[in-house]
Amino acid sequence: MLKIASRNWLLAHGRVLELGANARLMAIVNVTPDSFSDGGSYETVRDAVGYALRCAEEGADIVDIGGESTRPGADPVSSQQEQDRVLPVIEALAKQSDALISIDTYRAETARLALAAGAHIINDVCGLLREPEIATVAAQFRAGLCIMHTGRGREILPDPIADQHLFFENALAIANAAHVSAQTITLDPGFGFAKETVQANMDLMARSGELLDLGYPLLVGTSRKRFLGTLTGRVAAERDVSTAATSVLLRMRGASVFRVHDVKANRDALAVADAMLAAQAVASTLI
Repeated sequence: MLKIASRNWLLAHGRVLELGANARLMAIVNVTPDSFSDGGSYETVRDAVGYALRCAEEGADIVDIGGESTRPGADPVSSQQEQDRVLPVIEALAKQSDALISIDTYRAETARLALAAGAHIINDVCGLLREPEIATVAAQFRAGLCIMHTGRGREILPDPIADQHLFFENALAIANAAHVSAQTITLDPGFGFAKETVQANMDLMARSGELLDLGYPLLVGTSRKRFLGTLTGRVAAERDVSTAATSVLLRMRGASVFRVHDVKANRDALAVADAMLAAQAVASTLI
């Protein structure tokens, strides 16, 4: 029987998020014109902050602010463009709320400026490999650090878990060399990032519990991904039910944090999963 260990995730500015008994939600707030699901929805500071505050009211523990689309084929943006998009939002949100703020970036300088503006977490979709100095920034601010697995731009081992282990061993070596505290790290298996088929994503989901052997909490992001569209035949904006289903499945395999577009749907689904995990824990003591 699965038992998710309780632990504190240490974050910048002295904040702490307890992981374990309750699933945690990270709301996606893309300040971009071209993200695959919500591009162009929150391009102004007012709209982005308003939406982030609404997500927090609906139950998001973290709001993840991103200024560059990571969908396949997206046009790259300059570091200045990215910073112009995200920094005013982070500054305003930090003044108006005590919500935990994550910066979705692979750039060390953007991460540094975001943390100085009030962010608590770095969410690096390149797993420290694009700009390894981002690990030094995380260490300096004692920030939460999500290291995401990606297969983009590299050869992938045929066994998905072996490839995850290889990637994370390299990324964690960078983090260790920069003196990043283990208590600040979460790992993200990177659903959809060079995992192009339904089978690749479902195989990873089925075996995701094996990643707990690495010793870090898991943060997962399946929200509205293409493989869910292939499974259901629905466009991105209509994939929240299937997203919630994957959140439950991944929670039952030990994931702790869930990066989602629709906070309410996933909050309710994960409340049921948490209740089931608690019931299983009680039942195990009676056997």
